[in-house]
Amino acid sequence: MNTITRLVVYLVISLTFATVQGQSKELDSVKKEKLDKKISVLEEDKSKIEDQERDILKLKISKINKRLDKKEITAEEAENLKKEAAKKAALNIENRTEIIDKQIELLRRNGYDAYQYRRYDSGDDGFVFRIGRGKDEKESFIYLGEKSKDKPRKYDRRTTEDIVFAVGFNNALIDGQNLDDSPYKIGGSGFIELGYAWKTRIFDNTNFWRLKYGFSFQWNKFDIKDNNFLVNTDGDISLQEFPSDLNKAKFRTTNLVFPLHIEFGPSKKIEKEKYFRYSTYNKIKVGIGGYAGLNIGSMQKLKYKEDGNRIKDKQRGGFEVSEFVYGLSGYVAFGEVALYVKYDLNPLFKDQAIDQNNISVGVRFDMD
Repeated sequence: MNTITRLVVYLVISLTFATVQGQSKELDSVKKEKLDKKISVLEEDKSKIEDQERDILKLKISKINKRLDKKEITAEEAENLKKEAAKKAALNIENRTEIIDKQIELLRRNGYDAYQYRRYDSGDDGFVFRIGRGKDEKESFIYLGEKSKDKPRKYDRRTTEDIVFAVGFNNALIDGQNLDDSPYKIGGSGFIELGYAWKTRIFDNTNFWRLKYGFSFQWNKFDIKDNNFLVNTDGDISLQEFPSDLNKAKFRTTNLVFPLHIEFGPSKKIEKEKYFRYSTYNKIKVGIGGYAGLNIGSMQKLKYKEDGNRIKDKQRGGFEVSEFVYGLSGYVAFGEVALYVKYDLNPLFKDQAIDQNNISVGVRFDMD
């Protein structure tokens, strides 16, 4: 038995060693392939450095010539600025080439395991020093700074996003009546809108025209006057007098809509060596467009007394509101605050005794 046991153990150890040895060879082969690929990419980056710096130098010289044409600087000052820019470009080429050469040396000396960027940091909130590559694998760089800010800046952000919040007065425009004659209180009726929006520059070389789009939740509330409340009579919605004294009668609709606006207005172009941005900070912005979506809820809330008891009655659904919601909207803004108007083209109710359409006026905050 001891002899058989020793043979079994020997066979198991031999097979395990052979398997591990095979896996190790396979892993080494994969690492070598990845290492060769990384070095090849770095060599390719190295060959692009001179062209990149030459393009930056051309841009700087063009700006200097424009200043000279406008007589902001003298010919001698322009020549000195050009020489300084050329000297800086030459040093950049030399230093960037050295950085990539050092990366390649590190990789060849330490192997693929050393590649995951050379990091030396003191925790998530500390500083980091890295020689590596950007996420898009198109540009090599060196970074020293806060770890939380360690993210390459995109050269041109054509699309931005922001939170949208709006609040104000809400009521209904009724065919043949003034707003003062509305059955809904002006002071007690209001709306809230909360959503998310994207803004995209339409043209390449100007930010004057933008497309703004996204999604929003809209809550439109009506404070009903004169002791009336909404009644559904075989699908016909009408206002009728409540049989006792109402302390409060409110009606609310909740919509999910997808707004689309053409936004226009001046902006400031901020140009840096590695990126440029358009800023609308403290600029006038005008948006014209509309929205379409769905009604996702409705509720009537009544408060009254019955036999000395306070009653709160919440009636959800059953008011035959228009399921498909669509309308026009617009805003005029200075900075982040705007005067905002929206108007539902769809009727408030499917079958209503009188034609009425929701209208809202308030302020809108685009936190971009």
